[in-house]
Amino acid sequence: MSSLDIARSIAFSGLSATQVQISIASANISNADTKGYTEKTANQSSSVTSGVGTGVTITGISSSVDKLLLKSLVGADSDLGAADTNNNYLTELQQLYGSTSSGDSSTTGTSLANTLAAFESALSSLASTPSSASLQSNAVSALNAVTTQLQQTSSGIQKLRADADQDIASSVSGINSDLQQISDLNKQIKQEAAAGQPTADLEDQRNSALQDLASQMNVSYFTNSSGDLQVYSGSGQALVDSTAHPLSYTPTSNVTASTTYVAGSATSGFSGITVNGVDITSQITSGKVNALIGLRDQTLPAAQSQLDELAQQFAASVNAVSNQGTSVPPPAGLTGTATVSNATPLSATGTVRIAVADKSGNLVSYQDLNLASYTTVGALATAINGISGVSASVDANGHLTISATGSGNSIAINEMTSSVGSSGEGFSDYFGLNDLITGASASTIAVRGDILSGTAALPTSTLDASSTLTVGNSVLSAGSATVVNALSSALTGSTNFAMAGGLGATTGSFTDYAAAIVANVAGKATQASATYTAKQTAQSTYASSLSSQSGVNIDQESANLSALQNKYAAASQIITAINAMFSALMTAMSAA
Repeated sequence: MSSLDIARSIAFSGLSATQVQISIASANISNADTKGYTEKTANQSSSVTSGVGTGVTITGISSSVDKLLLKSLVGADSDLGAADTNNNYLTELQQLYGSTSSGDSSTTGTSLANTLAAFESALSSLASTPSSASLQSNAVSALNAVTTQLQQTSSGIQKLRADADQDIASSVSGINSDLQQISDLNKQIKQEAAAGQPTADLEDQRNSALQDLASQMNVSYFTNSSGDLQVYSGSGQALVDSTAHPLSYTPTSNVTASTTYVAGSATSGFSGITVNGVDITSQITSGKVNALIGLRDQTLPAAQSQLDELAQQFAASVNAVSNQGTSVPPPAGLTGTATVSNATPLSATGTVRIAVADKSGNLVSYQDLNLASYTTVGALATAINGISGVSASVDANGHLTISATGSGNSIAINEMTSSVGSSGEGFSDYFGLNDLITGASASTIAVRGDILSGTAALPTSTLDASSTLTVGNSVLSAGSATVVNALSSALTGSTNFAMAGGLGATTGSFTDYAAAIVANVAGKATQASATYTAKQTAQSTYASSLSSQSGVNIDQESANLSALQNKYAAASQIITAINAMFSALMTAMSAA
């Protein structure tokens, strides 16, 4: 009896152990495609009582994960997170600039260079008939297309910055979820281990959370002696120790070109990413969040800087020419765009001619002023005010205004030999009295409102520069191509562009510089795509290696399952045989 009891106990232990192994093999096969799942193995050992084998027992369920491979994969996850984000954003940025060519050979591209070329073409047509209202309208429309595209591109850049800022907030939320999950799993793993229960599946979940966290930001980590996974920022700020330490971040409601992040500044536009009140923004050197910070604070502002350089030089060049001319009929008054006061010092030489003309362009009065005679803007305004039929002053907004006092009369200016300020600008250009373009950046550049609406004409005419003028004679040349040709020359000639956003200082035409900007962005997008492909390959290689080492091999598991089924059947047969032996023994004893 004693031997049969022992034999049956051993058989039952084998049957029980095999049931567990079959269950594990089935789970392995079912989860073969589950992300983060690792192959589980039942740890089996012999049971020995008083030196005699009494069966087998399952001492635990475990999985084998190569720690070095996992660490490499975590690093690759961070690199891929950054590369993926850069690739997506730079692709969007490139699209903002339009295409350099069209798929249809009969049409041109939509890039800034193409739009500038269209304006140059409109000026070329206007030069042949400067007084044509329809050709002037076409030129204004083409110019408006340039300024509108600059505005829209600038707006698109700032929207991308705002999107990056919002994505940082979303990523921080995801990071906090991962940190809390790791902390919660730490507690569950310790509880299950203390109760003698398997923890391998929980460890898989924790590793998956770690990988997701790493894709958002770079972290360092280790598992301590009690089984807790400890997680830290790049320079050692605790993110998970005995508890989770969530990140804090507040996105900005309105993003403009002037919105910046300044570490430690309470007044900066963008807030810092903090943990327990410590700003860790600079500690995030990889992952999606790092890429978003770099895009928001460096890459996209660099693109804006290039665009602003183009807009500023374009406005300055166009206005320098438009201020040499006047419209026909001329305006009743001119208001400058430069901010001055009566006390503003005036450093000027040469002469400027200011004339009053009727709507037909016939001279009413005029005077040539020697600018070297005036040391302040107020003194100059007083002198202009002394011209017959002219009123001049610095208005409440700090702008020089010059108006004709007679009914139906108008003001025309010829800059003559005037040179004002350190840059030696012409009189009208210095004060911005006849600017064709307003705004000082890509976000604000625009065609002057009254010209765009058609209530004022293009300043394509010039005031007669003869040594003396006769009252009553025509002094405005409505059909002159001088100003239009000067505009064309300003656009196609050599302009000095300063270093901006990674583009070196250069000299060339506006279409050349616009093309350089587009090429610069395209180059960054191409590099981002190549980097993404490389990082994706590296991450995939590490993931495959880890999967080969600790993932599920379905063929092997299927073979194991078949062997376990045979083992289970054999154990069942042993129990059946022992039961038969018990029955025979009981029958024999009854007969005796």
